[in-house]
Amino acid sequence: MEQIKADTKNKTSLGFKNWMLIWIVGMAGQIAWNIENSWFNSFVYEKIGYRPEIIAWMVGVSAAVTTVVTFVFGTLSDRIGKRKPFIVIGYFFWGIATVFFGLTELIFHSLLLEGISTAFGIAAFLVVLADALMSGFGSVGNDAGFNAWTTDISNETNRGRLGGAIAIMPVFATIIGTIGSGFIIAKFDYFGFFIIMGILVMSISVLSQVLLKDNKELKPRKEGSFWKQFLSIFDWEHVRSNKELFLVFVFMATYFIGFNVYFPYILVYLQYTLEIPVEQSGVILGAGLIVASVIVLPAAILIDRKHPVLVCLLAIFSNTIGLIVVSSTTAIPVLVLGIFLVGIGYIAVVQALTAWMKNLYPRESRGQFEGMRIVFAVLVPMVIGPGIGSFVINKFGPWGTQQITDTIFIDGPLPPALLFIVSAVLTLVSLAPLYFLAQTHKKRTKILSGTNEA
Repeated sequence: MEQIKADTKNKTSLGFKNWMLIWIVGMAGQIAWNIENSWFNSFVYEKIGYRPEIIAWMVGVSAAVTTVVTFVFGTLSDRIGKRKPFIVIGYFFWGIATVFFGLTELIFHSLLLEGISTAFGIAAFLVVLADALMSGFGSVGNDAGFNAWTTDISNETNRGRLGGAIAIMPVFATIIGTIGSGFIIAKFDYFGFFIIMGILVMSISVLSQVLLKDNKELKPRKEGSFWKQFLSIFDWEHVRSNKELFLVFVFMATYFIGFNVYFPYILVYLQYTLEIPVEQSGVILGAGLIVASVIVLPAAILIDRKHPVLVCLLAIFSNTIGLIVVSSTTAIPVLVLGIFLVGIGYIAVVQALTAWMKNLYPRESRGQFEGMRIVFAVLVPMVIGPGIGSFVINKFGPWGTQQITDTIFIDGPLPPALLFIVSAVLTLVSLAPLYFLAQTHKKRTKILSGTNEA
């Protein structure tokens, strides 16, 4: 409570330069994540073969790497009292790792031409490794660095707006990353595309070095040895004293398990199951999200007025209805409508949870709690969700054949419409943790307001 009172005494304006950096650095990071979460998976089907299990391994391993890296470097950033070095270094090597991912195609095809019998296994290992490297450096720059920095420079009076911006960024990144990337891939193929995107991310490292500054109030915090401080967040007393925050984490994990059942495979579904060209697939995914990003903007008002539960509840139902619509049609206008409803749900949840978490983070360990957030936002849902998705695809997906070279063909399953129904059902499961979270949130807001109002 003392932290919240202290925060609200600060001025509410983040300033033009900070907002500019939030959008530029944040958007570059989200575009890079979008490439990894969407186009890497499409790349596997296009260049390696119809193997959903490779995608599941990519997503799961990268989630584990993201979690460990964010914990380690989040703790380190708290101990040295700086975020900027992590942003600068992380973004630079993030860009290099993106270029390296594109090289896996050249290595795979070289192995095939040389008649190496283990070519497919080597290629699968390399794409998982490259994805893990990208996730690791991305976590240093974006999770341990940038996200903690945005918490440092903000307070409870402006985190609804900040949460809105951060929630919309993945959507804008998806719009840019799907519509723009689709045309770039059609023009330069995947390798050229990864080079262009890698250079973009590296340029943000240079910009951050020149313009970004750490919050002057951020001080080093050392509590014994590094590993003692690193493990302190797992203390049960830490959980008890931050009950609402951990309930937010549990709700987030449950919601995003459903999300990750379908999302890694959605572009594959559009391009291969529905046989929509790569450029049009990007437009379909982007068009619905453009409208959704505008419609959901007023949610920031509800969040700043302490109604995040209502926002999350509406988001769950919008997302569920949208997934059912996507699963029931092959008509492009109806697909756009379904993606629009799914987009509303996704943006609203991210917007609400971003502000909610940042308001509850202990001031002295924000970097560490970014690591804890990753456990529930990334590790748990991105290991469980894609695994469920891969099982559904392998069990119920229609069969397809991919031509890898002039003489080599690989058979494999394609994502079925059932994938979206399974996601919808799992999304509704998140209503259970939301109920308990709502009760805890209600008690805290009563205490803060000093009233007995409902």
